[in-house]
Amino acid sequence: MISVHPALEEKELRLLHGLQVAPRIPWAEAARILGTTAAGEAARWARLRERGLAWITAHPGGSYRRVTLALVEVDCLPGARRAVVDAACADPRAVTVEESTRGRDLLLTVITEDLAALTRYVLDDLERLPGVARQRTFVATAVHRHGSHWRLDALSPVEESAFQAAAREPARVPAAPPRDAWPLIEALAVDGRSTAADLARATDRNPATVRRQLGRLLASDLLSFRCELASEVSSWTVSSTWTAHVEPADHRRTVAALATFPELRMCVSTTGDANLAMTFWTRSPHDMLRIERKLGEHLPWLRIRDNAINLRTPKRMGWLLDGAGRATGTVIPPTALAAY
Repeated sequence: MISVHPALEEKELRLLHGLQVAPRIPWAEAARILGTTAAGEAARWARLRERGLAWITAHPGGSYRRVTLALVEVDCLPGARRAVVDAACADPRAVTVEESTRGRDLLLTVITEDLAALTRYVLDDLERLPGVARQRTFVATAVHRHGSHWRLDALSPVEESAFQAAAREPARVPAAPPRDAWPLIEALAVDGRSTAADLARATDRNPATVRRQLGRLLASDLLSFRCELASEVSSWTVSSTWTAHVEPADHRRTVAALATFPELRMCVSTTGDANLAMTFWTRSPHDMLRIERKLGEHLPWLRIRDNAINLRTPKRMGWLLDGAGRATGTVIPPTALAAY
């Protein structure tokens, strides 16, 4: 069991784990699984969200077939790091900004509507940004795991299965997104649990119209929903990003093996010799050696190219965070889907 921040109760952890699995589950259904009350779970969530310890957001994703994702390493000129961080955080294309060690100052996760838009960002806008010395871009060719897959260890297997069942959408034909969907997407980035009624109020649209539009949007495979947690919610507070090379013949078994690591937060295939990038969340920097040994034992064909600790994350999937990793309440929705 994960050790936790002393201010968190077991009931809060169990709710957070459930919301990681099913971010939009109705409170009544969550309460039925947890053996509590809907009012109690709603109040618990409101307190966590108000304290900046947890939040639910929607972001471009789904199958990631409609957007282009890249990891961009940025080197800053001496004394310019803070200005570059502020500029990157203000740009909706850089959905996540991490300050790193070893070989780079910043690691940006960039999502754009297509490769041409990514090219404009990295070759034009980022290159001209004052304080940027150089950048290296790795385009993701496949996304195997992302932040919404990482779990707290607070639910029993039976309870987690119940949340998984609640999260499954009924079978329906994939739909084209509704016209002018951006206001809905923008509102869901701020609060991924928004109902059709909430969205109607936020966008000043007819509730019945929004209900239909929301149904089409959720069926369009445009969005991913995730319950994000401040670093203090669990003791898995050290984030590190690794790059590695794997031969094409070993790619499938490598991804399958990595998926068994509970510390794995992100895994993408990328362009370049280092054709795999991974992010692990661990309890301490010393755990990186344990991860390296485990990789060597279970994936001896994998060639590690580099690893580096992400010292601070001022922005995660559009949300600005404070020094402790708590949500500040300021959200810069990723605009890769603004055309919809």
